[in-house]
Amino acid sequence: MYKLFAALAAATLAVVSPAKAQDFPNRPMTMVIPFAAGGPTDILGRVIAGRMSEVLGQQVVVENVGGAGGMTGAARVANASPDGYQFVLGTVGTHAQGQTLYKSPLYNAVTDFTPVILIANVPIVLETRKDLPVNNFKEFVAYAKENQAKMQFGSAGAGSATHLGCVLLNYVIGVNVTHVPYRGTGPALQDLEGGRIDYMCDIITTAKPPIDGGAVKGLAIFDSKRSPALPDLPTAAEQGIPNLIAYTWNAIFLPKGTPEPIVKKLHDAALAAMHTPAVHDRLSSLGAAIVSDQDATPQHLGDLVKSEIAKWAGPIKASGVTVE
Repeated sequence: MYKLFAALAAATLAVVSPAKAQDFPNRPMTMVIPFAAGGPTDILGRVIAGRMSEVLGQQVVVENVGGAGGMTGAARVANASPDGYQFVLGTVGTHAQGQTLYKSPLYNAVTDFTPVILIANVPIVLETRKDLPVNNFKEFVAYAKENQAKMQFGSAGAGSATHLGCVLLNYVIGVNVTHVPYRGTGPALQDLEGGRIDYMCDIITTAKPPIDGGAVKGLAIFDSKRSPALPDLPTAAEQGIPNLIAYTWNAIFLPKGTPEPIVKKLHDAALAAMHTPAVHDRLSSLGAAIVSDQDATPQHLGDLVKSEIAKWAGPIKASGVTVE
């Protein structure tokens, strides 16, 4: 009798699930942004979510769930029902670097999520308090080597892309500087502007306004070429450090086991948002490089997560930085 009941239940689910997927979405959805409001991931996410709401005909509500370098919010989605109504805007920090940085990650980034779409790549910028006595990247390196024992750098939280950007910077130039983690980029940036920390390796999206306004100094972009968003800011390579490349990316992930029709609807809505001129122009103005349609597939994102975990494992282990 039990086997018969189980078989009937499975058959019922097989019939109902496609119907539910076909009806998706019939109520508001939640985009979990795993960092505090006002940070680079939050800014990009709200731009995309607004247009996705229009495309899907249902509101995409943004909810900021910070903590543990973004893992707290991502873990909530990993453990959510695979019905499409909760998804996370992940980053290289939440879905690659944290897998090595944390001794006990809250999830497996490869097996606990369904990849949906890669949206954009965003370079990292070195910015310092405006009264730091340096005027370019070479002077910063010399100053940091001389004063590392009394300096502090801030980040959006342990394990975030902003943290690992500076871990890579410090490792490459050979300094050991105290890390001050914050609950998001916004609070860290406030303290940098207030002169309470010395530098940040910030995402260009949030670095651009204070650099343009003179609230902080921009000294280098950690990319292979300059960004149209900050065309006067030279790369680290131009200033003598060719192997200093650090960035984040933003991508949408659903819980594992989400039906393919739901994945496709969210993918297509996000892709439509990326193709919208106003969205594209807004993100480009903030330094985000929208990916090609070829790189926006779920398959590419799944492969990217695996390769990025492997890529960052080496530098993180070599730096000796770990988080409980």
